[in-house]
Amino acid sequence: MHRTRKAKIVATLGPATPDLASIRALFDAGVDVFRLNFSHGSHDDHKARVDWLRKIERDSGRPVGILLDLQGPKLRIGTFGAGPITLAAGQTFQLDLRRDEPGDAHRVALPHPEIFAALKPGSHLLLDDGKIRLKVTQCDKAHAVTEVVTGGPLSDRKGVNVPDVVLSLSAMTEKDRADLAFGLKLEVDWVALSFVQRPEDIHEIRQIVQDRAGIVAKLEKPSAIAHLDDIVEAADAVMVARGDLGVEMPAEQVPSIQKRIVRQCRRRGRPVIVATQMLDSMVAAPVPTRAEASDVATAIYDGADAVMLSAESASGRYPVEAVAIMDRIIHQTESDPYYREAIDASRTPPANASADAIGRALSAVTGILSAQATVAYTTTGHSALHMARERPHAPIIGMTPRLATARKLGLVWGIHALLTHDVADVTEMTDFACRAAKHEGFANSGDTVVITAGLPFGTPGATNLLRIATVE
Repeated sequence: MHRTRKAKIVATLGPATPDLASIRALFDAGVDVFRLNFSHGSHDDHKARVDWLRKIERDSGRPVGILLDLQGPKLRIGTFGAGPITLAAGQTFQLDLRRDEPGDAHRVALPHPEIFAALKPGSHLLLDDGKIRLKVTQCDKAHAVTEVVTGGPLSDRKGVNVPDVVLSLSAMTEKDRADLAFGLKLEVDWVALSFVQRPEDIHEIRQIVQDRAGIVAKLEKPSAIAHLDDIVEAADAVMVARGDLGVEMPAEQVPSIQKRIVRQCRRRGRPVIVATQMLDSMVAAPVPTRAEASDVATAIYDGADAVMLSAESASGRYPVEAVAIMDRIIHQTESDPYYREAIDASRTPPANASADAIGRALSAVTGILSAQATVAYTTTGHSALHMARERPHAPIIGMTPRLATARKLGLVWGIHALLTHDVADVTEMTDFACRAAKHEGFANSGDTVVITAGLPFGTPGATNLLRIATVE
């Protein structure tokens, strides 16, 4: 069973997918990687979903990737004594550390000393997903006097965003650490880290995860964009979390930032997911808006590895329909002749490394010979990632003896992951690759297949072989 498109679909599980049958329906509709949002649900809920996904994997014979998304620190104001208030533009409003005192029309608690430590006059605070904007006029380590720039109703426990400063705050809370330990026991394939501000956040979680899962950096803070190159280098994959970026940055900047992130990830050979509100209207409607369809297509034209559904599949009324429509949008976009032109035109020079050189040569050979499939023998996924970086015309069969590697490759553009045995020599490798390409429906007798591997076999990161073969 293989997908005929190259870009992948990530879908979030939640109340709309409460059982094996509903999750299997999403898989059949086209989901490649399933996201477990640890901001919601209990450990028992998530374990049940992992068990169902592993059953689907066994039944289908297709590796299924699982992405654990950590909640990250949640910054919120306190409560109000007499119910919601309304702030008016131009008025003064105070935030302070007096968490035990209910708020009123003039002040409210903000129980996060790390915010006050970073604030300075002129900084902005955004409340309730940016609906209310405050400008700091005076501040110290225990309070901040602000002027209301954009007013409106405000109620208990609304979220706070601080776009202008880097907070001295770990991207992982105690809850995240417990969730991460639990997820690693379940052998999830990817871990998404929220609230990334700098590469040190990735290094911190890497010490815990090591090589047990791939690390996805969620880019949702302006400070992360300021450190984009270093974060992309430190992470295994990147998620463009456009919703939070759109809160902390002007909305008109988000499209260009999305393109910049995708380009940088493609340059470094890092898988990149474009996420948030892709088909948001399908939470309540059976069809998307035309603007949403265009939004998904734009991410595909840019060469993103995957696009993601959040509430659409987790809590929406039409989860299967959302996946099916996203699948159709990707197919339609990839069949457009301009898509191939755009992908080829956006290719960047390879690094001075053997794997990048082999990947570029494979892409050229595939185009010249009109090869029907490419094959990467890979232990860690390294070879397949370098092939995917070049976005070859033919699909990539990622053949690996490691199930964990096969599951992780489900996130990567163009790769059909296939679990296989270790091969002893180049002749066996070639014969098996040709048989697999034919059996999986990618090639027929007489077709050309281009194969990459590393010699000696089983040596991670040693991609140094390119072979052209004909399917018998």
